[in-house]
Amino acid sequence: MKDIKHFINGEYVGSASGKTFDNVNPANGRVLSRVHEAGREEVNAAVAAARAAFKGPWGQMTVEQRTAILHKVADGINARFNEFLDAECQDTGKPRTLASHIDIPRGAANFKVFADLIKNVPTEAFEMPTPDGTGALNYGIRRPKGVIGVISPWNLPLLLMTWKVGPALACGNTVVVKPSEETPTTTALLGEVMKAAGVPDGVYNVVHGFGGNSAGAFLTEHPDVDAFTFTGETGTGETIMKAAAKGVRQVSLELGGKNAAIVFADCAMDKAIEGTLRSAFANCGQVCLGTERVYVERSIFDEFVSRLKAGAESLVIGPPDDETSNFGPLISLKHREKVLSYYQKARDEGATVITGGGVPDMPAELAHGAWVQPTIWTGLKDDSPVVTEEIFGPCCHIRPFDSEAEAIALANSLPFGLASAIWSENVTRAHRVAAQVEAGIVWVNSWFLRDLRTSFGGSKQSGIGREGGVHSLEFYTELKNICIKL
Repeated sequence: MKDIKHFINGEYVGSASGKTFDNVNPANGRVLSRVHEAGREEVNAAVAAARAAFKGPWGQMTVEQRTAILHKVADGINARFNEFLDAECQDTGKPRTLASHIDIPRGAANFKVFADLIKNVPTEAFEMPTPDGTGALNYGIRRPKGVIGVISPWNLPLLLMTWKVGPALACGNTVVVKPSEETPTTTALLGEVMKAAGVPDGVYNVVHGFGGNSAGAFLTEHPDVDAFTFTGETGTGETIMKAAAKGVRQVSLELGGKNAAIVFADCAMDKAIEGTLRSAFANCGQVCLGTERVYVERSIFDEFVSRLKAGAESLVIGPPDDETSNFGPLISLKHREKVLSYYQKARDEGATVITGGGVPDMPAELAHGAWVQPTIWTGLKDDSPVVTEEIFGPCCHIRPFDSEAEAIALANSLPFGLASAIWSENVTRAHRVAAQVEAGIVWVNSWFLRDLRTSFGGSKQSGIGREGGVHSLEFYTELKNICIKL
């Protein structure tokens, strides 16, 4: 059986404790590999290696030298595209058609985008008068923050990990990455690409394990880590914030959501159905930006529900290597238990199950996988846990509304504010409503479309901080003002 080890100071190393855990294929329940679990010893070694590299070869490189290496990293991922694709699909169970168009290409692109960005972002300079009449000059310079702790999620493992590692390294930092225990493979594999591209030892480090009393806790508690970036559940984000408070370390947190879509009667129905279908069911609903609440203007409510039902029922459930499938399993049986608990809760509360609501019949070889049906409900109260709590599965609740003001109030009614979608062909209304919706990103007549130069992050309990484009530089660098008396 394959062992997945830590990547520390340019070498793959096992755990001194000998502790391992199974990495399971969620499509069939089979064990893919044995993953080494990091203790304090491995985390300490990774942080020490990152600190030494930051003060050493990586920190001494010019921007041009550093970015040239990161371009080689991107090229290295693309050169081993199928290897990364296979690993990602086995870890997550997602269709190859999805991962080949999103996960792996974006994983590589994140290095090139931020490498090019760092070379072209100016800082500020100001001349100022002084009492003696000679004046002074103020100018800003950016310097890397140091060692960055990266804690990445399982739903888009390579993409969301490199979304953090790419700008961190481009800015001159070093990293210690703790990938999700559910999806360790591509993060570990990237170590080989880093080595081949000429990234100095210690710049990129990986430790595997869990949260509490494991790699995650040991990393966030470590006093020699300068900042943390995390994508995941709000509760875990709160824990990281508490740990980072000791030593006043900065955090960037993209947290949970319960995202709303608002569908007006003047929408282009075909576009609204296609976009909502993707936003609710892509990646088996395991997308932080996905839609779980759909508010539809009453005059088109019945038509919308009927057509979304037909779309959900047309999804083809199957394993990653089935080229006809476009709907995979959940990440694990444990997560399926959570999702199914909400399916049951919806029934208990009297929801109308438009479609789905259970576990599909699968062939014997897939019977032990984490499969669930795409599910649509109507008829629940606004304060139902099914409507107010993040499920992170392939499901949505659809509710009618009667006025623009009501739709906005419903969209803003929860303590989350990650993303939202508005469907309307009235450009004035679209602008007006988008400005009032409390979310870090609002799509109009689209979903999951974003220029990588723009800001990304959540509002309210959906996160703190912004990344993307120049906004990433605000987190991954320290802006220093230098004042020169003339």
